[in-house]
Amino acid sequence: MYKNWQIQDADPKLQAVLSDALGVHPIIAQLLVNREIRDIQEARDFLKSDLSKLHDPFLLKNMDTAVRRIRRAQEKKECVLVFGDYDVDGVTSSALMNNVLTRLGLEVVHYIPHRFHHGYGLNEEVAEFAREKDVKLLIAVDCGINAHKEVDLLNQSGVEVIIIDHHEPDEELPKAVAIINPKQKDCPYPFKHLASVGLVTKLIQALTGKPSEDLLDLAAIGTIADIVPLQGENRIIVKSGLARIADTRNKGLLALLETAKIKGKKVTPFHVGFILGPRINAAGRMDTAHTSLDLFLSEDPQKAFDLAKTLERHNSERQKMQGNIVEEAMTIVEQDVNFKDQKVIVLSKEGWHKGVLGIVASKITDKYYRPAVVISIDEDGIGTASARSINGFHLHNALSSCARYLEAFGGHEGAAGLTIKEENIDPFKTLINEIAQEMLEAKKLVPTLSIDCEIPLSSVTMEMAGIIGEMEPFGEGNPAPVFCSRAVTVKTFPKIMGKDTLKFWVSDGDYTISAVGFGMARYSGLIHPGGKIDLAYQITLDDWNKEPTPQLKLKDIRLSE
Repeated sequence: MYKNWQIQDADPKLQAVLSDALGVHPIIAQLLVNREIRDIQEARDFLKSDLSKLHDPFLLKNMDTAVRRIRRAQEKKECVLVFGDYDVDGVTSSALMNNVLTRLGLEVVHYIPHRFHHGYGLNEEVAEFAREKDVKLLIAVDCGINAHKEVDLLNQSGVEVIIIDHHEPDEELPKAVAIINPKQKDCPYPFKHLASVGLVTKLIQALTGKPSEDLLDLAAIGTIADIVPLQGENRIIVKSGLARIADTRNKGLLALLETAKIKGKKVTPFHVGFILGPRINAAGRMDTAHTSLDLFLSEDPQKAFDLAKTLERHNSERQKMQGNIVEEAMTIVEQDVNFKDQKVIVLSKEGWHKGVLGIVASKITDKYYRPAVVISIDEDGIGTASARSINGFHLHNALSSCARYLEAFGGHEGAAGLTIKEENIDPFKTLINEIAQEMLEAKKLVPTLSIDCEIPLSSVTMEMAGIIGEMEPFGEGNPAPVFCSRAVTVKTFPKIMGKDTLKFWVSDGDYTISAVGFGMARYSGLIHPGGKIDLAYQITLDDWNKEPTPQLKLKDIRLSE
């Protein structure tokens, strides 16, 4: 699976300093070091992740201006339009904005663009919509940072704009009354990686004087789903928010937990990323994201349940369609892509469903470990694309260098979207691969498994599983720790379970433990009793119909040298 195992260098001196100062196990200290947390106070804050450690929201550039403008809307009883993106971050941001604005007594209307009819971000139609609703203030969440023309049009229509967005800004910013984005120039905010829902949480903190703890469940979901680093304030929001999901007051979220069959379970980033997030996203991928927003705004349990069932149906349809397009795209890659010359895979076809392009791009990137751009061309010759990248290739910067061939683009280092005319696809493909030739040397195209440390198999105990739990929640920027043990002995023939899962037992001579590899059935030929293998794994608990016991969740298998 992985060509390279990269075992992190141990730092015994710093490990001892952190372990003594924090009173934690040396392995926890080393895990902190591996995540570039080297300062004692920073490490203490990371482990505690307390809401009291949130930064002053007014450190965000323009936060004071945004608060003043919302207070003026409150005094004048203005109608406020919340314009949100159609993904999980955008929907949860819109829901939180609705909650705080209605608590302030404001009338709120919503607009989420239709992925197929409007495309991404602010559009020219919204100015007319705002006039019809007598809107004087529009708050754009998770979009708008580069919407110069649309903001000008809104201003000309007598609508002032506040932009709350975490995407990469251009040099010149739209003429909004306030822009809240820690990535803009001269913003002194110490944490730059909040998702838009995190920035909305900061606005709520500024408006009310404290973070609204009952809203952190949705803030955690939006943060995890947008794959921002779970460090700093993101970690605080996610850790606090996940703990509140079990007792959520949000009727829509309760209904979603029930229809997704995880009600009553401890919700982790895995559940958000692979169960809740895809269902929330499915509405915008297959139809309108207003379905997901209406779910989170619903006060009627039966209506909420009906909306959750609609998301369930949309998600099933999405999975089927996605499978067909992924299969088709992979066939094109195998037949047409010259991997020697093309470090960036650019695929295009007429009629591919725009709602699943990002997922398809991710699947291609995962399989071939190259940046991927997947383009769906409509009958007018306009291509809509999603792109995903790998370490070492800053996607937004690369697209900026290709701007002359693009109608529009936006995003960040790892993911982006763009619009392109059909006749410009080939020159774009040529140029972005020329850029990649300079940025991506051959070694960067080899997938590497980062391993926290090598440990003896006998260290994998219930106590160790509990110790590692202190590092939760795991996710982007704080991955679940990966360990390795070498030359362990296979004790049993491997069993193939379910679709593609491998399970067998291994031993170091004194200690025996089970190992499970999801999607790893192809390794079964390497494994036979008495054989010596090297394993890379995460430590998990096997609690299937019995008392929990430690188990190896395999990441890779190698024959011992």
